[in-house]
Amino acid sequence: MSTQHLSEQEVIRREKLAELNKLGIDAYPAALYPVNTTAAYIKANYKEGENNADFAEVCIAGRLMSVRDMGKANFGVLQDGSGRIQFYIKQDDVCAGEDKTLYQTVWKKLTDMGDILGIKGYVFTTKTGETSVHVREFSILSKSLRPMPIVKEKDGEAFDEVTDPEFRYRQRYADLIVNPGVKEVFIKRTKLVNAIREFLNERGALEVDTPVLQSIPGGAAARPFTTHHNALDVPMYMRIANELYLKRLIVGGFEWVYEFSRNFRNEGMDRTHNPEFTVLEFYTAYKDYEWMMDITEQLFEKTAIATNGVSTITIGDKEISFKAPFKRITMYDAIREHTGHDISEMDEDGIRGVCAQLGIHADAKWGKGKLIDEIFGGKCEDHFVQPTFITDYPVEMSPLTKKHRSKPGLVERFELIVNGKELANAYSELNDPLEQRERFEEQVKLMERGDDEAMFIDHDFLRALEYGMPPTSGIGIGIDRLCMLLTGQVSIQDVLFFPMMRPEKLD
Repeated sequence: MSTQHLSEQEVIRREKLAELNKLGIDAYPAALYPVNTTAAYIKANYKEGENNADFAEVCIAGRLMSVRDMGKANFGVLQDGSGRIQFYIKQDDVCAGEDKTLYQTVWKKLTDMGDILGIKGYVFTTKTGETSVHVREFSILSKSLRPMPIVKEKDGEAFDEVTDPEFRYRQRYADLIVNPGVKEVFIKRTKLVNAIREFLNERGALEVDTPVLQSIPGGAAARPFTTHHNALDVPMYMRIANELYLKRLIVGGFEWVYEFSRNFRNEGMDRTHNPEFTVLEFYTAYKDYEWMMDITEQLFEKTAIATNGVSTITIGDKEISFKAPFKRITMYDAIREHTGHDISEMDEDGIRGVCAQLGIHADAKWGKGKLIDEIFGGKCEDHFVQPTFITDYPVEMSPLTKKHRSKPGLVERFELIVNGKELANAYSELNDPLEQRERFEEQVKLMERGDDEAMFIDHDFLRALEYGMPPTSGIGIGIDRLCMLLTGQVSIQDVLFFPMMRPEKLD
């Protein structure tokens, strides 16, 4: 970046860096800094008046967040990975001899908000009762050349937070620095994932990895991202789902497999959709969708408790409970209940007529399954606030699902809806290779009609099924949406470190 594009503050900080270099101070030292504690540990464990030998010589490092200038003594706030702590720095303590350059020049003139500092000293309690570090030595560990957004605080509470989404999502690193609550969301996300992994591992499931680059995008109805493999000179696709590969492993003899899958779908973006997202999928042999509903209830209850300490959450004025059991209702019953239309015996033309009556767009290239999906999504989904299993989908909507054992025209499938959004999708998996081929061929017909979300025929997957896949149940759980729910976020961008955005023009 040339200096003509720098702000005044950025120019000044670069000049300060040059001054530090002239003083022989490396503003980006490579040496190990001997950190021996954290801000959170000090604040949680130091007690004034007790035997505090462990706090007589502390060494912490972090980012300088604020300074109160009092002449020959300053109070400042340092933020490390665990939180913030106040420190007290006095000229005669850090400059015991006649040379006061370290304090008067380095500290007072060449140090800025955002600089990463190392400080050594001892812990004490101020007259106002705040646990603080009395500085004996300080070092600049990394000079910040760009000023941070200013967040005003009073009595420890932020009242001028940085909320601009364009800044927060594009510069997540700065967002994490100035908005401490953001970090807590991602800590909870890790707890959520760890709880799921622990739940599955305890029951004997095996975590696996499957390809992200695929020659055929399968396992879901979605538009893929395309790329090209130069060495093989063939088109490739970013995976839209990992389902068909996990089923191959079931064929191969693994009876319970799971994967936290990074998926990619070349579709729109909104508050609940990002083109790159994370889904947990697991498949278990000799089980069906009824068993899967039971295990899903247990999994969600455990995950809610691991994330927040309780099985209930509050979203606005709604309290949502993940305490099992969850409500269950069929898709046709849900549509009848919330639209007044019974479409269970209708053909495609009849369902198009219902769409017209309900004011729902019905594209000519859509088949019966897509039309039913639009009715449910547009008129029913929002009504299900408490965790609800929507069961027994029409066969046209579910090309990878086993037909219902007692209800003709339906399949053994459920979706879990919470707060009006789908969180999970599960089947009794179709394991008849001949029927699966027919279902794929129906998808090809939809593709020929112009449906760019229809599935390809995966001949290798069909070959795998021909070796024999045991009765299997599988599920996909949207990790990003689950994290949104359990952390109280309204946008998927708030639970992704680096959400997709339009490319920024940078000089």
